[in-house]
Amino acid sequence: MNALTGKKILLGVTGGIAAYKAAELVRQLRGAGAEVRVIMTRAATEFVTPLTFQSLSGHPVHLDLLDAAEESAMGHIHLARWAEVVLIAPASADVMARLRAGLADDLLTTVCLAATAPLVLAPAMNQAMWLNLATQDNVAVLKARGVCLLGPAEGVQACGETGPGRLLEPAAIVAALASRSGAGSLAGLRILISAGPTREAIDPVRYLSNRSSGKMGYALAQSAVMQGATVVLVSGPTALVPPSGVEVAQVQSAADMYEAVLARAGHADIYIGAAAVADYAPETAPHKIKKDASSLTLNLVKTPDILAAVAALTASRPFTVGFAAETQSLETSAQGKLLGKSLDMVAANQVGAGVGFEVDDNALYVCWPGGETRLPTAPKSKLATQLLTLIADRYHAQHPVKNS
Repeated sequence: MNALTGKKILLGVTGGIAAYKAAELVRQLRGAGAEVRVIMTRAATEFVTPLTFQSLSGHPVHLDLLDAAEESAMGHIHLARWAEVVLIAPASADVMARLRAGLADDLLTTVCLAATAPLVLAPAMNQAMWLNLATQDNVAVLKARGVCLLGPAEGVQACGETGPGRLLEPAAIVAALASRSGAGSLAGLRILISAGPTREAIDPVRYLSNRSSGKMGYALAQSAVMQGATVVLVSGPTALVPPSGVEVAQVQSAADMYEAVLARAGHADIYIGAAAVADYAPETAPHKIKKDASSLTLNLVKTPDILAAVAALTASRPFTVGFAAETQSLETSAQGKLLGKSLDMVAANQVGAGVGFEVDDNALYVCWPGGETRLPTAPKSKLATQLLTLIADRYHAQHPVKNS
């Protein structure tokens, strides 16, 4: 994180329950060596006091556009010129709409309009607000103007609903800012990630699948791009919004995923097989099977092994990471997969009712030749960052010249 040493970061905090996370963000930014000054909207002060940010940043908090002491020296212009990065976290739907319109009706929007420094937004809002067409239109316009968006993440929200709209974890935001300065641990690397389930057709109407939501793979893609990597995501069918800045290839079946991954693996530095690929697929009937008999027998055929095929590449073999979803003998199964498929690393998690699949938290047992560790239960976005740190360490240990 030393790329942030001495970096002048102006943090805007807007109203919303996620404002409490901005306090930890200030702490981590200063820990990374950055100098931080804070602007709070009036709504933000309803959630966290200015004194909190003053204590953490070491500077008075800026609140009002028409503050007599500030404006006697054109304070908003001074702040705009001081900043090397303007970061708004959390960025509410309201402030994004006002930035899109070019309004300057409070200190924060006025500074943004006057600043020449890069503008970075970390959105946080209710999932319905994020998915609203008006918000998505605002996002598209802001991106077209060169504004960088970090997140949002998916998961359970303070209101009790689930979906996209959670503020990224402070560590992920700090990592993203560092990568923008060329110091992300994955900067310059090409990462290929497979995610989600596959669907294996029984007939033109029905299919076999599994309970994978794709959340872990999507979180890995989001975190990898924030750490400076060029990311390609090969995704089975999910209900997730693709991460910003990631190239996405949508597939359906295990055969589709095999073809898409193998076509790209030779161009990747790292491959992470986070998808829950079907091990067997039925022989597909050409027409809808009628409900005539009291029972039905399906003939299942083994699908191609994507992980083993990538690990067996002789030319341009990427650093290959596999996932293992297990209901028992977690460590033994992970170690067996590591050795049996000649992988560089395996991340294994327990699955079952309410564990692993279709939830926002997870825990991982990670092993590699000569080493192992455990990543305790945490949001998948945080786990993704932790796992990528392990992957980056092992990758760079194997490629010291290329990445020195």
